Amino acid sequence: MISTSEILKKVRRIEIKTRGLSSHVFSGEYHSAFKGRGMSFSEVREYTPGDDVRAIDWNVTARFSTPFIKVFEEERELTLMLLVDISNSSLFGTRGQIKRDVITEIAAVLSFSAITNNDKVGVIFFSDQVNKYIPPKKGKSHVLRIIREMITIQPRQKTITRIDECLRFFNNASRKRTITFLLSDFISAPYQDSLRLTAKRHDLVGVQVYDPLDKELPDAGLIRVQDSETGDLRWMDTADKKLRKHYTASFMAHQQYSAQAFRRAGAEMIAIRTGEDYVKILQGFFIGRT
Repeated sequence: MISTSEILKKVRRIEIKTRGLSSHVFSGEYHSAFKGRGMSFSEVREYTPGDDVRAIDWNVTARFSTPFIKVFEEERELTLMLLVDISNSSLFGTRGQIKRDVITEIAAVLSFSAITNNDKVGVIFFSDQVNKYIPPKKGKSHVLRIIREMITIQPRQKTITRIDECLRFFNNASRKRTITFLLSDFISAPYQDSLRLTAKRHDLVGVQVYDPLDKELPDAGLIRVQDSETGDLRWMDTADKKLRKHYTASFMAHQQYSAQAFRRAGAEMIAIRTGEDYVKILQGFFIGRT
């Protein structure tokens, strides 16, 4: 069990690293990528020549017998929602960091970028079910609480990840349009239907964090491996080329399913490998949206 002092030190290290990135590296890019995408109703005023006739408020127009239009303005305050996979497969890593560490840093960068723009941040932690929901709020202390939870929270049991359960909960809990990042390795039961509904309501981005060993097995002979999701143990002969090929093909099938699910839902997805420079990847994503 990690001590309170160790938790605080780790939170502080993550804060220093990711807050600096959000301030200096992502300065303005988060704002440019997401600001202005939401529109909120402001007022009704009389129609003037040149106004878009599609904005006419027919109820008010009928009441006063003269044309009135609805006026909308950019939403100045947005909400960032983080849907974070904390299943046991996120505790795996072979490049100096486990997948959970990378997910935590990315979530922290996004959170600090959001509060810099005076936006709210909320989070849903999930595995086979929703483990914890932290409603959106503003402020540094709120973001530090989220980081602390990411460091300490554990799934309730070993089982297959259920992204669909998380999305179903989120769709019911959040009616207002949000910027939503779904962070997972996407080793999960099918979730395409729930994803499509979420993408209709929210500005949805998937972030796949995976380890090189998720994709390719080394030729290391006979080894005993454990399924990080279920805890099942088995022997594998990694010298078998067919087995290694099948292992890679299985990973690629998962990746293809996820990419197609997001694309068909009208959402976006980026992939980040542990040990890779996620800063450049996120920067490229933000810039590509502007």
